[in-house]
Amino acid sequence: MTYTVGQVSGFAGVTVRTLHHYDRTGLLTPSERSAAGYRLYGEADLARLQQILFYRELGFSLEEIAAILEDPHANALDQLRARHKLLSEQIGRLRRLVEVAERAMEVQETGVALTPGERFDVFGEVAFDLSYATEAALKWRDSDKHRQSLASAAAHSKDDWRCIMSELTAWRRELRAVFDAGEPADGERAMDLAEAHRGHLGRWFMSCPPETHVRVADDFAADPRAFALLVPPSEQRPGLAAYVRTAVRANAARHGVEEEAR
Repeated sequence: MTYTVGQVSGFAGVTVRTLHHYDRTGLLTPSERSAAGYRLYGEADLARLQQILFYRELGFSLEEIAAILEDPHANALDQLRARHKLLSEQIGRLRRLVEVAERAMEVQETGVALTPGERFDVFGEVAFDLSYATEAALKWRDSDKHRQSLASAAAHSKDDWRCIMSELTAWRRELRAVFDAGEPADGERAMDLAEAHRGHLGRWFMSCPPETHVRVADDFAADPRAFALLVPPSEQRPGLAAYVRTAVRANAARHGVEEEAR
């Protein structure tokens, strides 16, 4: 028994256009043609289509499917195992993203709602990169300090944020002056600035012992998106992020924190 392309499209749940594409690429060529030249699919064709749709559902590309179906030496089991591993990893990542979204919704529900104008008024050029926020939430999802920081940020009022940003503006002004003057990162003034920033984090966001502060500064030096939260791009200088990290590490050493403990 044979079936027309329209019949196969109806009971297989694929479009006629898709079946025509499979035919043109050689992935599924109907075994017969009618006297008028129309495609006719036999039982073997339908069995092959079922395999194609199975692999497509698992995310295989048409090229990968063709290789599996056409190469007698292709190991379909190995291909399926690899796909199973990939899908499992994707599921794990999606579950973590769901957790991040849920926490973000909690912050939005308990935080201060600011209009775009108010956000610019309070934060100025400092912009929070959503991709960085998501990665940071995944990276530190088991960290009590990260949760504490998010909860503190959510609880701040608009006036609190004004104070926070005012403190940071004054701190950045002094940082640029010290850096531009060529003072050493492990010098007294640079270390005092590092200590001031540690105190700022402790007052407004989370308990910040020197060891924690070193990890924060390492993130500033490693990721421009993180450093942009501290120093907007228009105020940055080449090497400034590394300078801050060195000052923070020197300040940690001043507090008796050994390099190995960091």
